Amino acid sequence: MTDRIEAAAAELRPLLQSFILWARDNAPGSDANLVGSVALWHRLIASDDVGRWKQADLRTVLLDRMPQVVEDPDAAADGMMPAVRAYLTFLSESNHLTKGSASLDDLLVELDRLEDDFVDAMEELVVEQDEYEDDDEEESEGLGDFEPFADELSELPTIRLRPDAELAAATRRTTLIAKARDLAVWVGSERRVGETSLLSDAEISEALAALGLAAPEPGDKTLADSVPALWNIWNLAIDLDFLQPEGEDTVSADADTAEWPFEEDDDALDVWMAGLHSIDYGDPELDDEEATIALSGLTRALLIRVLLATGSKPLAELRTELAEAAAEYDDLGADAWAAASARYGDPLNPVLDWLTGYGMVEVEHDQVRLTPLGMEGLVHLVDDADIELDARPAIDAMTALDLLSFSAELPEEEADAEFAAWMELRAPAQAAKELLEAAAEDDADALIRVQAASMVGSLGEEAEPAWRDALDEPSLRPYAATHLAQLGVDDAPSPTQADTHWLILDMLTISAGLGRPEFVSSLDDIGDLVNLLDVIWKVPHPHLEELLEAIGKAHPDKQVGKAAKRALFKARSNHN
Repeated sequence: MTDRIEAAAAELRPLLQSFILWARDNAPGSDANLVGSVALWHRLIASDDVGRWKQADLRTVLLDRMPQVVEDPDAAADGMMPAVRAYLTFLSESNHLTKGSASLDDLLVELDRLEDDFVDAMEELVVEQDEYEDDDEEESEGLGDFEPFADELSELPTIRLRPDAELAAATRRTTLIAKARDLAVWVGSERRVGETSLLSDAEISEALAALGLAAPEPGDKTLADSVPALWNIWNLAIDLDFLQPEGEDTVSADADTAEWPFEEDDDALDVWMAGLHSIDYGDPELDDEEATIALSGLTRALLIRVLLATGSKPLAELRTELAEAAAEYDDLGADAWAAASARYGDPLNPVLDWLTGYGMVEVEHDQVRLTPLGMEGLVHLVDDADIELDARPAIDAMTALDLLSFSAELPEEEADAEFAAWMELRAPAQAAKELLEAAAEDDADALIRVQAASMVGSLGEEAEPAWRDALDEPSLRPYAATHLAQLGVDDAPSPTQADTHWLILDMLTISAGLGRPEFVSSLDDIGDLVNLLDVIWKVPHPHLEELLEAIGKAHPDKQVGKAAKRALFKARSNHN
């Protein structure tokens, strides 16, 4: 079978490469890469001719074979059918659909008929995979597992995040990144590293001096085993890309490392985020490896409890809770806690030393408080764990695009409250200008555009200058012309039929994203859809073609379906 697969793949390769090139211009919304497995199995089990497709072949390949071989059923559920539809169209238009094939129309009708069954089959696979992964996962990932706190995290009040400029300024003050830079600068260019220890004893002494770290007292352990703080900073320097390997046995400082702290805010934040997972270096390190493992995740465990306390919690309470958690998590937890107490004075000392050094917490009067930088980092860590958290920019740091993006996801009353708070910080005319400029950034985002038009429309006559400026922006002109007419502005252009059609297409784009029932309902609200389809294909809307295709598939009226297919053909011809 392997030889047959290789031979069929080789036979298909030129055809699939031609299809990929064709799809870029003719079916840009389809994932051409999904077609390969369909074409391959069609050749292997349905036809000895790659260009001969019969209606029955579609069921054989898509429903009988694909569920057995598909690697990503989630992606297949979303994109396989549009990709196959594009592939069959390509075969027909390029004369690769050979004698004995069904007509393209018959193949596409059969594809439509199979679509729901195919999507259901893929979704069943997704559920099976999820169940398998859930069964395969351990109940807990340790002290630092966020999952047990998911419900509590989802119930937290809104977390407000500070602007990038403030956060970047905080990153430049982090002492651990400065130490990582100093270590990398000391390493220099092409320093040899050893097999048993990265550095010789003499080099370790030099490195400690460069970082201002005290040399350990002589003891039973080697010097390399006695300086975990040095190796944590070494690992941080690698995480930050300050240190980079140069082959198997050399390491060099990155050329830009000495320039830290970087002037550009984005560059500074990127460096800090690259080292965010270094928080695990704050976990206590003990002589006994099993005891060290018993306290692994302690740094994350502290962070999550401070977050659940809305950003500030007494150190004594944290110490009690975490000691209990360690004992509950691992049979060695209590002994490991005692060993860490003996070594560090308090098991939380190395945790807090690392977190303060990385700028994430402050400790004052035995109270541990998350800094704005710490709150930002913890939000990212929680998001990495796929846990929902309501985090938004602070009102004074919220851009117009932030406001529009978040408001689109909020209940109406909450969105109105965000808008009202945001408006308190700026004049209506300025607010209108910012909102419309944000809406113009991406002409494909109909929801943001409608959201902005609604907000600016509520500002009345003071928004007139912003609406006038928006007349020059094609995606906003329909809204601007409509609102200026409503304001009774004498010299404003009247809305055209094309403007009205653009507004309709925006509305359909939004309803299509809500699901098939909502989409069909919005189509019914339009009225004479057939006549509309005869003219709307001329509108240069970014979602026109996919909407026409969706109408043809979703609408139960065959007349409408035919009109949508005619309009789609005209739109594609016009586009090409």
